[in-house]
Amino acid sequence: MRYQVLGPIRVVSHDREFLANARKIELLLAVLVARANEVVSVGQLIAELWDEDPPRRAKAALHVYVSQLRKLLVSSRNSGAGIVTRAPGYLLVQGGDEIDVQDFQRFVGLGRHFLDRAEAHAAERELSAALSLWRGPVFGDVVGDGPIVRGFAAWAEEARHECLELHLEALLALGQHRQVVGPLYQLISQHPLRESFYWQLMLALYRSDRQADALAVFQAAQRALDTELGVQPCRALQELHRTILLGEQLTGQRVQRV
Repeated sequence: MRYQVLGPIRVVSHDREFLANARKIELLLAVLVARANEVVSVGQLIAELWDEDPPRRAKAALHVYVSQLRKLLVSSRNSGAGIVTRAPGYLLVQGGDEIDVQDFQRFVGLGRHFLDRAEAHAAERELSAALSLWRGPVFGDVVGDGPIVRGFAAWAEEARHECLELHLEALLALGQHRQVVGPLYQLISQHPLRESFYWQLMLALYRSDRQADALAVFQAAQRALDTELGVQPCRALQELHRTILLGEQLTGQRVQRV
């Protein structure tokens, strides 16, 4: 059985999808998968499901949701449920089940390893596999204001951005400068304060014989950072800017990380 959280949350078993039929059950599953193999207390679960406005009989309602989720998992795995009661709350026992975010972490780790060894083809393969696991925002449209769900989603999104950076680094190392220009412009429009994307775009443009455009990207980074944060671009961006101004050769230089 496989839990998928890098997109709409679902359980997949034998090529069949099993979906929770209520928002609270989806949110409960999200919390337990985010803390797989760890006990989540009753108090934490109530806070995740109802934030600061729990119903009078919150514990009873939680028990009903756990029971319904157990039935879903039993029907999907054809064996004992993965949720066990353990003081002071509940625990999702992963056992031999798979969780897509764990595969994502494994692929990213391999990609980083191959980049450190200057094996760009292998790195690109692993990082592409990692990105292919994403089907949309973490947990899909499941809305939760509790610290577990919110923290997990923030961590996963940051990990995805790091994977994007590493994947682009691999593509640049493979000489695919023109191919990454469009995606990098889009990423900068979505994340105008992420300096690594500016750095990669400047490098890609310069290596594509577009010196003026590369310099314009630096100016855009300067404006965004000064307007929003009142700071100047990081040293790596400034050094690349000086290199481009001087017209120095970058073709043989290993791509660095900001």
